[in-house]
Amino acid sequence: MNFSRRDALKGAAALAALSATGGSALAQAKFFRIGTGGTGGTYYPIGGIIANAISSDKVNASAVASNGSVANVNAIVGGASESGFSQADVATWAYTGTGIYEGKGKIEELRAIANLYPETVHIVVKKGLGVKSPADIKGKRFSVDEPGSGSLVNARAILAAYGVTDKDYKPEFIKPGPAIEKMKDGSLDGFFFTGGYPFGALTELGATHGFELVPVDGPQAAELKKKFTFFADDTIPDGAYKDTKGVKSLAVGAQWVTSAKIDADLVYEVTKGLWSDKARAALDTGHAKGKAVVKANALAGLGIPLHPGAERFYKEAGLLKK
Repeated sequence: MNFSRRDALKGAAALAALSATGGSALAQAKFFRIGTGGTGGTYYPIGGIIANAISSDKVNASAVASNGSVANVNAIVGGASESGFSQADVATWAYTGTGIYEGKGKIEELRAIANLYPETVHIVVKKGLGVKSPADIKGKRFSVDEPGSGSLVNARAILAAYGVTDKDYKPEFIKPGPAIEKMKDGSLDGFFFTGGYPFGALTELGATHGFELVPVDGPQAAELKKKFTFFADDTIPDGAYKDTKGVKSLAVGAQWVTSAKIDADLVYEVTKGLWSDKARAALDTGHAKGKAVVKANALAGLGIPLHPGAERFYKEAGLLKK
């Protein structure tokens, strides 16, 4: 196709107009990364839905895959991310310098944007393996997720409560996606995963190969709740995964956290965007766990202070006293 000089001038004029309007608006939008989790989990799709919904002429948000809670907190502190999703336990430990952060110093700059939804402990095993309790994992080949994940922290706490140490089984430290592939080829007996159900990759496994869920129940679970106040009772219902019997388990809150160093006006816009009608519609239709992200629970179970920008929004919305 041949372009005349007139066409070229028209194109240049159009580009100039774009720069003067949309281009300048884009330049004013502030980048806001959201650290999520592995692409096969729940954090990643929920993060993508939220990032798309809150992006505007003021905010240019993007969801970034990561190793999960601990990795996201580290990225925020290191300045590699403006925000990230974290299990409530990991966020609280980081802020107070306790638990897995014992002796590493307090991360006092950590601030909350919102509590999102409950994350349920899944203990997934091959069908017919005979594992009826976490205590039965002894001698088995089991993945407890990657270092940097909240799932690994929960897995070790739960196994310890049932009298299982790392020496009692053959641990692997891989994400649920690769763990599922190893279960399919017979080189792994099962894995831990803390996340919202239904978990996409697990839904596919249920439809093709099948699996069983192991309950976290009884006196050990009661002791865990006493020792770790962020644990709450939860149930994975029958049929959450195809032909899979539900179980009683424990859950922790999935929370969206940031740094006190991030601009208050930016976090205000982000929080406002999260609870907008646009985000509500996207969450309700975009993922099964999206419906659990509700404003009424935005402040539930927060073990760290709210960011001033988020606090401003919740006061305006009537969720906090002014």
